[in-house]
Parts: sequence; structure tokens; C-alpha cells
Amino acid sequence: MKLLLLLSALSMAFTPSHTTQFTYNGFSPSPDFTLDGLAHITPAGLIQLTNDTTFMTAHAFYSRPINFKNSSSFSTSFAFAMVPLFATKGGHGMAFVISPANNLPGGAAGQFMGLMNETTNGNSTNHIFAVEFDVIQTRKFHDLSDDHVGIDVNGMVSAAARVAGYSDENGAFRNLTLLSGDPILAWIDYGGPDKKKINVTLAPFGVPKPRTPLLTLPYDNVSSVFDIGEMFVGFSAATGPELTSNFYVLGWSFSSTGRAPELDVSQLPKVPRLGRKKKPAFLTSGLPIICVVLVVILGLAVVKVVQRKRKFEDVLEDWEHVFGSHRFKYKDLYLATKGFREREILGIGGLGIVYRGVLPETQLQVAIKRVYYESREGVQEFVSAAVTAGRLRHRNLVPFLGYCWQKSELFLVYEYMPNGSLDAFLYQRPNNTLNWAQRFAVIKGIAAALLYLHEEWDQATNIPREINAGNIFLDGEFNGKIGGFSLARLYDGNRRRVVGTLGYLAPELARSSKATKSSEVYAFGALVLEMACGKMALEARNMADEDFILVDWVFSRWIKGDILQAMDPNLGNGYEKSEVEMVLKLGLLCTHSESRARPSMRRVVQYLGGGLELPELSSTNFRIMA
Repeated sequence: MKLLLLLSALSMAFTPSHTTQFTYNGFSPSPDFTLDGLAHITPAGLIQLTNDTTFMTAHAFYSRPINFKNSSSFSTSFAFAMVPLFATKGGHGMAFVISPANNLPGGAAGQFMGLMNETTNGNSTNHIFAVEFDVIQTRKFHDLSDDHVGIDVNGMVSAAARVAGYSDENGAFRNLTLLSGDPILAWIDYGGPDKKKINVTLAPFGVPKPRTPLLTLPYDNVSSVFDIGEMFVGFSAATGPELTSNFYVLGWSFSSTGRAPELDVSQLPKVPRLGRKKKPAFLTSGLPIICVVLVVILGLAVVKVVQRKRKFEDVLEDWEHVFGSHRFKYKDLYLATKGFREREILGIGGLGIVYRGVLPETQLQVAIKRVYYESREGVQEFVSAAVTAGRLRHRNLVPFLGYCWQKSELFLVYEYMPNGSLDAFLYQRPNNTLNWAQRFAVIKGIAAALLYLHEEWDQATNIPREINAGNIFLDGEFNGKIGGFSLARLYDGNRRRVVGTLGYLAPELARSSKATKSSEVYAFGALVLEMACGKMALEARNMADEDFILVDWVFSRWIKGDILQAMDPNLGNGYEKSEVEMVLKLGLLCTHSESRARPSMRRVVQYLGGGLELPELSSTNFRIMA
């Protein structure tokens, strides 16, 4: 370093007295420099202008004045680095400056970069020329961006400005990030009387001085600044009220006439990494990414746990506490159906979807009917009836296991019936239909279940059942079982609407919607005719034809004296005609238009079991035809 200072002094000694020229490839404490504010020379040989102290100024000037009056040329070259203390943000900026004084006592911190203040900004008496390297956009100074270079004449609004960058060897413009911490070379040249322009040029280390300058300003725009004669050259910088940066000058050359000597880049001190210490790649890139990923995963996991907890949270209403073991946890039903997967759907009806499931604790197969119901009104009564129904015990009733009321959804849990519903075998599987023995066994089983409901368990008399082929289920041995009671009742709070399936509704329900034992006998009769004939109780036709009503069609065959013509042709052989004929007539008797003429379920069971003969039917009093 001492050798460098000696060479510098010798260069100035052999320079004509009217010329000032110096070169510093690094610095050491010397009377050649006047420093104030935060500025100081580091042990490594750099001029450090700023540090982490907020809202402070810094000045570093060459101590001897230089005569700029009537100057025909001057040139300077310096290397600088702007090191952010926090990521890529910090401020405010630094400038190369030529001024009448070497301390700029009126210079303010922040966006003024220690050059001037609110009062002096823009005054022609300032006689300040500066090239600013600004890293924070100040809109009132019309800054282009956060990263720009500007030529300032007596004020902070630049006379010429451009985003920081340089032209490569092909003439293409390349951006430079000033606040990168990497050293940058700058040249400021006034070319003499033939080239009355001031040029500012930038380049990163390792790149020769570009032929095309970054900024150009006519000297006439600046000449008035220098007419006072002797001036000082140096650097000014400032920090702002918040984020700060470390600004360094690594080397500096200057000539008051002609071109300044080139800096020896290889001799320049290294840029300190204060606040940006070099760390292993794993720590600087891999570890932060891993940490971010872990935080995101942890956050998502917490959110998932909270959502899951809320999702499966069971909130019992006051009226539910009395039902005890009949209430299932929503979580168990969710797990049983694998999240109510579409693949687990057994069937879809107008009032809900039925899923197959396996209860996680008992591994019992169940059928879960999921019903969306917006209002709590009626649910308590319905669930109470459902739990009451759960106490019913008959081999021809699908066992009701329990319920769950969760956020406007009602879930009814039944024992799973592996062979599904009866209507699938009657109408959807013509090549795999039930034979007569199987059908007759189902008819007798349903009759026995209705007898149990009507007479053998008094508490169940007010529980309506949906008697139709879609609500009759077959277990593994094809035994028929009546499914759950009418969900339609839940949606019929005023009890004034006729509830049931068309084709199974007794005529008197048109006058009164109240279901009775007799109206259930009618529905059973319609079911019996469906099973014997292989036709639906009601089939809608086109506009030109009347709807097909099975009861009336079978009755017309009986009137003609050949009721067996109504028999399902898919039955094939293996049946007794007398048994089929008896079942067809029983179906007509149960669907008598007069409710008082219909038999009780006890008599129906006796007819089917052979313990009682079916009475002869008379066309005069059997049915009133429309």
C-alpha cells in the first residue's frame, strides 16, 4: 500500500502545476482525503461511506482543490460496490460529486444523498455537479426506478438519467444491479472543446470500458457550475430512516486534463461481505428452500388437522342425548364409506343417496342413507320415530342400526342387504329374474312383516312404511325385507300432502293423506301384482295414450275369465297355476277400491299359508270401475 501511495505521489510530482492527476488502487489513511459523517477508510483499504446507521450522511473528498474554470477536459474512473445488509433492499444512494466545498454542510440524509436539502435543492448557487447511483426511487425527483444512474446539476432532479446498465461488445444493452454487492466500474469523461459532452459509462468487473456511454449530457448544460474556478471532487452518500446498505469505493483515478489513468483491477481490495457472508450453497439456497417447504407443509398440516377436527366434530343437540347408542359418529360413517366415495354408492333416490360401508370398529357391512335436509324442523320427530323403529325385531324388516345428524345432513344406517332391491330383479335383470318359488317366499315374508307391524307391535302402528318394489330388499338368501320407513314424511311437515309412490296409493288417500293399515294393505296388493305379472304398478305412456295401471289391467283379465294371462311370461315352468291364480286374485282383493273390503294382514297371511281359502270374487261388488 505504501508503494502505491509513493507511485501516486510521484505521478503528481511530475504533472504540470495546472493539472491534477491521481490514482488510488485502494486507500489508506492520508491527508489526501477529507472524511466526514459515516465515511472512513477501512483496514482493508476501502473508503466506506455508509454502514447500518440510519439517516446519516457521509462525504469523502480529495483534499486539494482543482481548477475547473475554462476547463477543456477532465476524466475520472472509480470502482464502487453497494452491499445490502438485508437481502436486496437498502439505501439510499451514493454519488460522485464536484462542489465548491469538501464537506457539503447543508447536505441532508435519505433521498438527498448528503448533497443538498429541501431548501437548497435546485438552487443555481449550489454549483454542484453530481452523478448519482440511486437504489431507491423517489417520485418527487422523477426517478426512473429503484436502480438508476443520473447526472444532477444543482438539484436532485436529474438532467439526464437511465436505468443502470452497459452496452456489451455487440452493442446490446445489459442491465446492472447496483445493490448487488458486486464491484462496478464507472467512468465520467468530459472530452474537450471538440466534444463538448459529459459521458457516464458503467461496466461490471472483467468487462472493458464500453464504447457506448450509458449517459450523455451537453457540457453547456453544466458549464455554469464550474465558473467559480477551484472546486473539490469526491463522493457523497446517505442512509435512510429504515433499511441501510454499505457503500464502498475500492479505487479511484482522476485527471483534470485528458483521460484519467486506468485502475489496476487486480490490485483493488476485495468487497467485504458484511451482512452477506459467503455461506455454503446448502445454507444459502438449499436450507432456506427446505425450511420454507417444511413451514408450508407444517402449516398445511395444521390447517388440515383443524379442518379435519371441525369436519368430524360431533355436536349433539339437546334432544339427541336420549338416543344413546343409536347415534353414530360422523367420522365412523365417513371412514366406513371411504369418504362417501362415488364407487360406494348403492343407489340414488329422490330423497337421498345410499352408500355401502363397513363400520371401522365392528367391520359390519351397512347401508347408509344420506339425506340433505336444510331445516331442523321435523328432524327430532323423525329421528325419534327412526329410533323407535330400530327397536323392531322381525326377520322380514331391514334392521335399523342408528342415525347421525351432522350439519343439515341426516344419515340413516341399516344392515346391508347383499342382493339389493327387489325391483332390480323384476325389471332390470330380465336374464336373472326370480323364479316363482323365490317370489312367493318374498310375498309371504313381506305379508308376515306387515302383520307384525299392524298387530303384533302396537308401538309401530304410527310408523309409515314405503311398500314398493324399490323398498323391498333381498338378503343373501333372497329373503324379502321391508326397508326403512317413509323419508317423505320428513319433508311433509304439514301432513297434508299425499305421501307415497304412484301406483301404490289407495284411492282414499286422494281425500285424506293419512296413512292407515288399510292403505298399506292396498300398497301390498299392488306389490303382489307386480311380482306375479312382472309389470310396474304404474307405467307412464305418451300423450296420446293413457297411463298403464296394473291393477286395472289385471282386473280386466279377471273380468274376461282368464286371469292367468296376466302372469309374468319370464316365470317359465316350475310353478303351480292354482298358486299363481290365488296370488293374482289376492292382489286384486287387497287393492279393492273400498278400503273396508280389503282384508287384514292377518287374513292375508292365512290365505298365503293355506290356512284359509280366498273368498270368491264377484264382479258386481268387487270393484267400481271408472
